[in-house]
Amino acid sequence: MSLSKKMLRDIKINKAQFIAIFLMAFLGIFAYCGIYAEYYGLEQTSEGFYADTNMADGWIYNTGFDDSAVDKVNAFSAQTDRQEVIQAVANLDNKPDFTLHFIEKGTISKFYSTEGEDFNPEDGSGVWLDKRFADARDLKVGDEITFKFDDSKIKKEIKGIGYSPEYIYEVSPSTLNPDFSQMGFAYLSYKAYPENLEYNRLLVKYNQSDSDFKEKLDNAIDYLSFTKKEDQLSVAKFSDEMAQHKMIGDVFPIVFILVTFLTLLTTMNRIVAHQRTQIGILKAVGYNDKTIIMHYLSYSFWPVLAGAILGLITGPVVIPRMFYPTMFKSYSMPSWHPGFDMRFVYIALLMVFLSVLVTYLSCRRISRENPANTLRPKAPKLSSNGFIEKSKFWNHLSFNFRWNWRDAKRNKFRAFMAIVGVMGCVALLIAAFGMNDSMGELKSWEYDDISHYESKLLLSNEANPMEVYYILNETNGSFIMQQSIEMKANDMEDTVSLLVSNNTDLISYTDSDRNPIEINESDVSISKKLAETFNLSIGDKIKWHIVGSDDWVSSKIGQIHAEPISQGLIMSPDTLEDQGLNFTPTNILTKEKFGENFNSIKSVSTIEKMKKGWDELTEAVMMMVYVVTIVAVALAILVLYNLGILSFTEMEREVATLKVLGFKTNQLRKLLLTQNIIFTAIGFVLGIPLGFYFMTLMLNAAGESLYYVPSLTWGNILLTAFITFTISIGVNLLFSDKIRDLNVVEALKDVE
Repeated sequence: MSLSKKMLRDIKINKAQFIAIFLMAFLGIFAYCGIYAEYYGLEQTSEGFYADTNMADGWIYNTGFDDSAVDKVNAFSAQTDRQEVIQAVANLDNKPDFTLHFIEKGTISKFYSTEGEDFNPEDGSGVWLDKRFADARDLKVGDEITFKFDDSKIKKEIKGIGYSPEYIYEVSPSTLNPDFSQMGFAYLSYKAYPENLEYNRLLVKYNQSDSDFKEKLDNAIDYLSFTKKEDQLSVAKFSDEMAQHKMIGDVFPIVFILVTFLTLLTTMNRIVAHQRTQIGILKAVGYNDKTIIMHYLSYSFWPVLAGAILGLITGPVVIPRMFYPTMFKSYSMPSWHPGFDMRFVYIALLMVFLSVLVTYLSCRRISRENPANTLRPKAPKLSSNGFIEKSKFWNHLSFNFRWNWRDAKRNKFRAFMAIVGVMGCVALLIAAFGMNDSMGELKSWEYDDISHYESKLLLSNEANPMEVYYILNETNGSFIMQQSIEMKANDMEDTVSLLVSNNTDLISYTDSDRNPIEINESDVSISKKLAETFNLSIGDKIKWHIVGSDDWVSSKIGQIHAEPISQGLIMSPDTLEDQGLNFTPTNILTKEKFGENFNSIKSVSTIEKMKKGWDELTEAVMMMVYVVTIVAVALAILVLYNLGILSFTEMEREVATLKVLGFKTNQLRKLLLTQNIIFTAIGFVLGIPLGFYFMTLMLNAAGESLYYVPSLTWGNILLTAFITFTISIGVNLLFSDKIRDLNVVEALKDVE
């Protein structure tokens, strides 16, 4: 009981240090569990959604499937569950991009109803609607909706509203981020199809590798294209998003916990050393070593346990809910829940165990000493003269530098902890600010260096040629053709973009350094990131076809360009026609603001709207940057504050001696400030390349469509330096009063 009272009294007296220990443990576990809970939540929720809806393993596309083709697919796959689908593009009011799915069975990639009835493939009178589109258009169960497609017109009652696993991510061709009022999907019974059934998609489930299934598929039937689950647009985009969040979870929280543990190590050493005399008194009055050790273990156990528990509870609750609103803007799932993994508990227990272990090692050394020795202050560490002290250069150095050099030699571990602590904080700040800079660089690269138009007009599929050319002349615009293509090379394949454009000053092509380049009329240019992914170089050949067409062509790479947002091929209309394909414009680019209403224009996107879309697209990543920045600054304050206390405590007798010799408070403060600045400077320099490495890892995990060129700007370095050194100097000023009020007699009497 008396030792418990002593512990509470010591905690009250040294409340700042114990609050720091608590906060360090809390921040480390809070960041680790929170960021990983957000990632696990995305993974577990999406996997659960895929499982509940029996997500397809692959999609086979063709102009038509008959029973014979389905039987052939069944013959080489153990699973016989197949689903034939008619997919059609429909026209509605305000011309959204709307896709209809006419389903015969509804057993694969099932529609997930959240309102109304479950999908019924035998009900030809109803339609099951995309919830995001329904909410944006204020449509409800029981309303009627009319679709026009393929010269047909059908009117159906909305029987259900919900989600589809194939549309977790969907985006309009005219925008970077989803505009749910301008796009959507619907599921209908095959009985609702007004013409003869001719299925153009076959959804398959199989229990073999993708490559084995595709090889057998190639030998069995003729088809346009095959997409495996991981390459499906929605799945791939959401996987890229999760991969980037996982990378943040892999890198940043580990740094938090490492820096926290190292600082905790120095803090507990300081507390035990500072109470050396009290330990001697306890031994002298009869307390045994085991009791004393258990008493001091509680000093680290309770604050760290409290911090770890609070971080374990609040991290998975707070951090994921900070990101889900931004994620909800781009992705569609029935529910969003933070995930949980027992690893969170193990990491929290490990931090508590290590803190207790550090305290035990500190106490064990003192417990081996007899009470008489323990009552006396620990003998100062000695250091021999090294090469620098023996050189002539040593005599030309200031007293300030020589004193700090020898103090660092005597306390190598403290110096190491200071440098590592600062290095970790600097690395986090460099990485966070670097990601922020990179996002800004991509935006500037795309919309300042490449795009020089004011409006981008998306042409309707039923555009009137006369009206289109009238608009082209009136706006002094330029035609471009943008399509999705499937590309093959080096035993790899992927769906990428195709841009066909005449020479126009509305678009500039660039290299990796953002310098403008010219793409020759006869060349096919591939984006640098895509070339790296497929291991291609100039002169190599590729095969590709426009999605929805069975005309495969072979092209030779003539140039390589760099594109920050969209990866694919660029060529001129003449080059496209040389490949045997027709140039079919899909957009008009113009420097004018276009606000007129023409039936041939499906939608209009302005540069301002695109920039806003980019900001919304990167909102989740920027939120992560803000979280990391705030926690890194808080960690830097705690690290430097604890190291400042440790330095002052260990140098208390030296400072008292210098004060007796006539050194003024300002001179002594300068001594401590010099050491603090030197350690901070070393940690800062070492933290820059580490932060750049972290930033590169993060940017490389951003997905296949974005091409980042990691850069370290002077603004990033200077801002990090300002934060780090401001905190360092500010912490040093906190100890000015301690130096001024230092009781010299008390500090020196134990060494009489």
